[in-house]
Amino acid sequence: MSYLNKFSLKGKVALVTGTSTGLGQGITLGFIQAGAKVVGVDYMPTQDDTAEKVKALGGEFTSLQADLIKATPEDLQALVEKAVKIYGKLDILVNNAGIIRREDALDFSKENWYDVMAINIDTVFFLSQAVGRQYVKQGTGGKIISIASMLSYQGGIRVPSYTASKSAVKGLTMALANEWSKHNIQVNAIAPGYMATNNTKQLRDDETRAGQILERIPAGRWGTPEDVAAPAVFLASSASDYITGFTIAVDGGWLAR
Repeated sequence: MSYLNKFSLKGKVALVTGTSTGLGQGITLGFIQAGAKVVGVDYMPTQDDTAEKVKALGGEFTSLQADLIKATPEDLQALVEKAVKIYGKLDILVNNAGIIRREDALDFSKENWYDVMAINIDTVFFLSQAVGRQYVKQGTGGKIISIASMLSYQGGIRVPSYTASKSAVKGLTMALANEWSKHNIQVNAIAPGYMATNNTKQLRDDETRAGQILERIPAGRWGTPEDVAAPAVFLASSASDYITGFTIAVDGGWLAR
């Protein structure tokens, strides 16, 4: 196999959460262009925008609906079984879906704590567990990629549950890699910097805060879904077979500043 072919996802099947917009949509389109088939999961039917873009690329995409805040481990196991029934197997999981709630820590509500933790780390673990079991059953190994954050490394402001959950994603990535490497399962994460997505709209609308953020980014711009899609393709491909337990920052140099 040539080095270039190692980056191909031809014949692979990926399960990606949160595919309607932003990073999830970008990763989906990246996987499609690399040759994979994608099962997308969202709390609402994936917007026609994603499906139309996949269709324009000539790819195969199926959307499943699930409320990942309320989903039980049994619900997530059933979701994996549905995906396998559609395409016969799974090779890649991307834990992308997540939410953020902003409130002063002194006033932070129980709802804002538990909702964020439910989707950002509880679902990440139990969906990874269900997919890991499928990989072991298939006997062919597989890839798991979770979306971490700059707040996997930093404390942030007014987002205690988000910081806690994304720090947990980084730790869980290492823990699962330690246990599952013997099954040829590689578990990694991507920590995006400040991206121009729905999650950062409130920040970007705040002229003062947005200016402070942009001033610190050495690359001089906010990131895009395409900036994350390419590293995701790499981590999903055989080119990364000897990389596991690591969280890659895709941040325009933010952490180096």
